[in-house]
Amino acid sequence: MIKTMAYDDACKELARQDPIAFASWLLGRTLRQTTVLPTELGLDPIRADSVIFLDTPGTVVHIEFQTEYTSDPPLPLRMADYYIRLMRLYRQPLREVEQFIVLLKRPPVNTTIEQEYRTGRMVHRYRVVRLWEEDPGPLLQRPALLPLAALARTDSAEALLERVAERIGSEEPGLRANTLGYAKILAGLRFSEAIIDALLREELMRESVIYQRILREGEQRGREEGREEGREEGREEGRAQEARNIVLRQLVRRIGPLETPLREQVEGLSVDQLEQLGEALLDFSGPESLRQWLSEQ
Repeated sequence: MIKTMAYDDACKELARQDPIAFASWLLGRTLRQTTVLPTELGLDPIRADSVIFLDTPGTVVHIEFQTEYTSDPPLPLRMADYYIRLMRLYRQPLREVEQFIVLLKRPPVNTTIEQEYRTGRMVHRYRVVRLWEEDPGPLLQRPALLPLAALARTDSAEALLERVAERIGSEEPGLRANTLGYAKILAGLRFSEAIIDALLREELMRESVIYQRILREGEQRGREEGREEGREEGREEGRAQEARNIVLRQLVRRIGPLETPLREQVEGLSVDQLEQLGEALLDFSGPESLRQWLSEQ
């Protein structure tokens, strides 16, 4: 079982790696430059459990990642405390302080989620992002936000996780491995270990939309087979068979088991057609999508 802190820490690290992505998402505007500020606040030093400050033009963005809404001291009081300390630290030149609590997991149904701290004459407001209500679209556009996308709004959680897997698979190998690791951690808040292992496997990443790379691997295997058999045909057949097997596996995961006539049609496609199908199938919603695509070829 992954400890709660691991989820929060994963988000902190992702925000450190790409602060522009997080600040742009939360502020709702495209930023070109940010600076990560120290998380330790002055006065009597405190360090938030899961917080990162992003220095953007004229604005300090404070993000508090929370798995559990309940905390001690309460989150509203903590946000007010952070705000005062930030204003004292970064008042010259005077900057706006934008604060966000990003809730990773839906709290119990009877929980009241406050967006302000109110006591006596003081009222302090901040914004709460309920990740389970967020549109996954923007989160799917940047590698650093991809792990959070698995927790976003959806009618089909597993279909959303498949989209996340497909997007991770389109990244370069080094970045893909890093993103995949964080995605597995955060997916644990919504999915069982069995589903995570089934959909977020490195070999599946290799089979997704980096199709040119897959074809090159198939071509290399084909060359090796061709040399062994002494025939040029071996190279092409090895390349085609590799592409054919990968596309068939992708189709089964996407739309379910294929009827024999459909499978035979796919197996009869050329390498170029298989390449086109490997890209098109990401938008398929069922077997009828495949039939329509095949009828157009």
